[in-house]
Amino acid sequence: MPDLLIELFSEEIPARMQGRAAEDLKKLVTNGLVEAGLSYASAGAFSTPRRLALSVEGLLAESPAVKEERKGPKVGAPEQAMAGFLRSTGLTQDQLEARDDKKGQVWFAVIDKPGRPAAEIVAEVLEHAVRNFPWPKSMRWGTGTLRWVRPLHSVLCILSDEAGAEVVDLDIDGIKSGDTTQGHRFMAPDAFSVTSFEDYTVKLKRAKVVLDASERAEHIWADATNQAFAQGMEVVEDRGLLAEVAGLVEWPVVLMGKIEEQFLDLPAEVLKTSMKEHQKFFSVKNPKTGRIEQYVTVANIETADQGATILAGNGRVLSARLADGAFFWENDLRIAKGDKMQPWIDALENVTFHNKLGSQKERIERIAALAREIAPAVGADPDLAEQAARVAKADLSSEMVYEFPELQGLMGRYYADAAGMPPEVGAACEEHYSPLGPSDDVPTAPVSVAVALADKIDLLTGFWAIDEKPTGSKDPFALRRAALGVIRLVLENDVQVNLLPQLGWSTSLNRFQLMVNEAVASQDIQTADEHKKAGVEGRFKKGPHDEVDLDLLSFFHDRLKVFLKDKGVRHDIIDACIAMEGSDDLNLLVKRAEALSEALKTDDGENLIQGFKRANNILSKEEEKDGVSYELDPDLKFAESDEEKALFKALDTAEAVIKPAMEQGDFAKAMAAMAQLRGPIDAFFNAVQVNDDNQIVRRNRLCLLHRIRVICGGVADLTKVEG
Repeated sequence: MPDLLIELFSEEIPARMQGRAAEDLKKLVTNGLVEAGLSYASAGAFSTPRRLALSVEGLLAESPAVKEERKGPKVGAPEQAMAGFLRSTGLTQDQLEARDDKKGQVWFAVIDKPGRPAAEIVAEVLEHAVRNFPWPKSMRWGTGTLRWVRPLHSVLCILSDEAGAEVVDLDIDGIKSGDTTQGHRFMAPDAFSVTSFEDYTVKLKRAKVVLDASERAEHIWADATNQAFAQGMEVVEDRGLLAEVAGLVEWPVVLMGKIEEQFLDLPAEVLKTSMKEHQKFFSVKNPKTGRIEQYVTVANIETADQGATILAGNGRVLSARLADGAFFWENDLRIAKGDKMQPWIDALENVTFHNKLGSQKERIERIAALAREIAPAVGADPDLAEQAARVAKADLSSEMVYEFPELQGLMGRYYADAAGMPPEVGAACEEHYSPLGPSDDVPTAPVSVAVALADKIDLLTGFWAIDEKPTGSKDPFALRRAALGVIRLVLENDVQVNLLPQLGWSTSLNRFQLMVNEAVASQDIQTADEHKKAGVEGRFKKGPHDEVDLDLLSFFHDRLKVFLKDKGVRHDIIDACIAMEGSDDLNLLVKRAEALSEALKTDDGENLIQGFKRANNILSKEEEKDGVSYELDPDLKFAESDEEKALFKALDTAEAVIKPAMEQGDFAKAMAAMAQLRGPIDAFFNAVQVNDDNQIVRRNRLCLLHRIRVICGGVADLTKVEG
């Protein structure tokens, strides 16, 4: 069984595209081979800046012969139908077989397809893969029609076995396949031939090319950490940068240089970001001082001076970049210290957040008002929460954040500290964007939590107010992420807050913004100012919640289902808890759902659901038939059997535990008490006929079933639980 080796050799492929491209090549080729009848034992894809490679082992030498049967028209069918069937099969009528079928005789075509050699199939599959390759961006060059990410120079394609290697013959837009490739662009540019994948990798390494991206990354990291350790330093880990740099070089040569003394007092994040974004350098930290003092760069060539010239050039470029950073830092500090960031806040008046939702400054006003409202619920000082909200986004106008947008929030903390603001304010500036994802850290400081919640709730209510909700897979404003952020902030900080009042407050703030915008558009500045003032002062505090608030709460519930599903809580259990009053307190909602989930994992809990549903179904049916509701308290004196009397007692006992437990939020205790009803309810139904001939006894028993419904229904809406 032969092995297949493919290499597509081109100009430099962008590092960010290499890994995906290698996997796409593997998928396109192997899927094509299998569809054509060629199975294989294993396949591996590889990439370097100048090549994509694929190794397929244990390939069939030829596709197996197959016999295909096709059912055609009835014997005696119209000539036109027969002609169409014969064209589709490539046969003549005398080659067809007439077979008995349920409705008479039918023509069948038996088509023998002989096997095809692997080389023929590989040529077709590879050409199709190259011509239909899913590059995010591609180009044409010269006079050809082929599109590739960068000009494609050569195609290596061979099948090898014990007898030797065979070139798979194909021609793609004038590029003919062969068994040769090239090594490193500068250190080993000459072409050489290969006979197998093992021969290929050995000769590539001899020609200064490491084929495997993970091997290049491991070499870079090991060499970088060893060099840093030798000087008492530590390399700051950055897996994303490591993967990118491994895609920039075929022969990694690790070099370590020093940062000039004049730049060492810049914030560590500024140094790291500048070196990473502009130079693709790794930061090297002094563990004794905590400062970033050196850097690691990775060259793609070995030099006679051991990289001294490369380091000198990189050092000059880095110094110029860091000089810009120092300039931004000093200018920003002047504004932070002297003007307390106010010029930046004022400048946000001219930065549009959304054309229907006003400027960033107007949004800050809304967030500040909402943060003050939320603060008591999260244990934060309202004045500090409002102050933090007003400056949290000020750094968006700073020169440093303009240059490095990824530092927003972080630089806000530095500037708030420089302005002499309380440390809680600086922390909120940095943390209020969090959490940004399911694995991101969640703020725990009360002021940070208040501002983070206000920021996300304003975002959600604003876009709900203008009907810009997520649809399908589209979520351009990251509203799902914002909702998950609110959920995690509430749950992980054990915050008990009813969301509906906060949503209503925030929705009203955004609606007043829409009214301001309408007044401005009609040039009614006086009305616009009045609306703006009323909105900020909260003179419009709402009454009943409207459809926007309720729809947004439903959106939170949907995101909560996804969140809890990953924790093993079933969707029907969540629905049973959402149906209860107070479901806008997400913290209590989750505790209720988790307690119910645990209760239903026990035999008593699982079987209780059956007993409850039986009671509820009988009661509902009889109430509908009789046209009355059996809500009166049942009377023990009408109980006839011991099982009936025992159920009275069990319900009294359960109610005495469940009611105070629910009021105290002790859902586990309430659920456990509810589960204890399983035995008495089962015994009651086994021994008692509810619809007794005595109407007084029947009515009393139906009222008893109503009591089961009320007591169990006070824990959760068990009608929504499956099973």
